[in-house]
Amino acid sequence: MSEPKPLTQGIPLFTPELWADGPPHETFKEVRSKCPVHYTPDMFELPDEDGFWSITKYEDMKIVSRDWQTFSSELGGVLTATNVLPLELMRGMFISMDPPKHDRLKALFQRGFTPKRIAMQEDEIREIVRDVLSRLEGQDSCDVVHDIAQPVVARVICRFMGLPPEDDMMWSELMNTILAANDPDVNPEGIDTVMQRDIPIVFERAQALITERRENPTDDLTSVLVHAEVDGERLEEHEIIMGFFLLMAAGNDSTKATFSSAVKALLENPDERAKLIADPSLVPSAVEESLRMFPAFANFRRTATKDTEIRGTKIEKGEKVVMWYASSNRDEDIYEDPDRFDVERNPEHQAFGAGGRHFCLGAALARLELKILLEETLASYPEMELDGKAKYVISGFVNQLKELPVKLGPLQHA
Repeated sequence: MSEPKPLTQGIPLFTPELWADGPPHETFKEVRSKCPVHYTPDMFELPDEDGFWSITKYEDMKIVSRDWQTFSSELGGVLTATNVLPLELMRGMFISMDPPKHDRLKALFQRGFTPKRIAMQEDEIREIVRDVLSRLEGQDSCDVVHDIAQPVVARVICRFMGLPPEDDMMWSELMNTILAANDPDVNPEGIDTVMQRDIPIVFERAQALITERRENPTDDLTSVLVHAEVDGERLEEHEIIMGFFLLMAAGNDSTKATFSSAVKALLENPDERAKLIADPSLVPSAVEESLRMFPAFANFRRTATKDTEIRGTKIEKGEKVVMWYASSNRDEDIYEDPDRFDVERNPEHQAFGAGGRHFCLGAALARLELKILLEETLASYPEMELDGKAKYVISGFVNQLKELPVKLGPLQHA
């Protein structure tokens, strides 16, 4: 019989109300100080979901992330809730695999993310950002999420995958709906629609692209996935489709999320913004600080493969273990004044994972996009101001704004 969990635990960390204004940082601060390895017995309105352990401290995150033999990505998948994407589908993505299969698939995907290939994107990404910003000329205001971030990240990832510009919004709307399935504003038709309508659309369209690349190879990433080999092996059909989905989802959401929150932080901290305008060489440091404070994904899950302990707390075989990047990136033991946005901090962080085999494949591309987006936005609209209340996607998984209204101010260059 399982031992009872400590009575001091049980904060319902996935309750939607907690996420109405973004991650509940005060709650995480309390958990880190009082019960850093924290058990929650259920998942708010999901009665069929088991409880879960929360890992909230930086050093503990490294332990869980790197010890795949004890904390599996494959056993239960990487999502805490299992009602969005069935386990058999999750396991088609390498992020929901354990070695050796994970390593083989990731090696194939890395063919499309070599340093040379990423570096070659800089001029094209800058052109994309400038084109999007130029569309705002003559406007007094805009929404940063919808009018700047979304069209930029959609074109970058769609271009990378070899998709035409006219398909950008179609793909981004699909990904937004799937990843924010529980938010009624983003997905008013409910979570069941994701599985019944949206996932099948992704599969159908991805399959058509794969068939086309088999017959007519190109130099885009979709073609790389279709034709790449490691030790004479190629990806299986379902692995290509789920890999395509993974790259499209992450490419559409991750950079958009961190950039939009970074702009909000800069507008709320004009002294920090002034530093970047006066010295653009600080932008890479500001990118790392933005990633630390505003990781695009609040958490990923592992499953214990055996009875184990963290900080003397017993975790039983088969239990969910949730790694909270939104908490570990503000750990007081690692960062001085962790809730302060400091563009000169240039911190190490866990926004791309806490080390080990599952470090984010697209980290270099995300950093490049964020750098160019901040440079060009600040240069074009240095007098931008907030123009209303920012609104967050209500989700314990994706950490992003859905609205950020601003007054643009005068355009400084076209």
